[in-house]
Amino acid sequence: MSKYFILIIITVILNAVSQLLIKSGMDKVGQAEFSTSKLVSLLAGAAVNPLVVLGLVTMTISMGTHLMSLSRFDVSFAFPFISLAYVIVAGWGYFFLGEDVSSTRVLGILVVILGTVIIARS
Repeated sequence: MSKYFILIIITVILNAVSQLLIKSGMDKVGQAEFSTSKLVSLLAGAAVNPLVVLGLVTMTISMGTHLMSLSRFDVSFAFPFISLAYVIVAGWGYFFLGEDVSSTRVLGILVVILGTVIIARS
């Protein structure tokens, strides 16, 4: 395995962290509604929420590490690893956010892991 594989791992972790930060921030901002005034209010609230802003910064850094990994690996190899962020996010959601993770979701997560392992061995 290439020493640059760490760029893929960092991308996956940063991607998951960014989603979790944004979700935590949006829980405080509120829910989206299909009305112009409420949408503007939601976006304005998101723009000044520290967790949302930090999540967006983290996502931007993640894209930087992803660009670096794409300079070293085929996209058909590097990109599927990002799906591991789903595993991290689902686990965090279940254990720390009290989200429901059904048996169907667990099966899907296992398929994602298996697929990523197959790709990693190619």
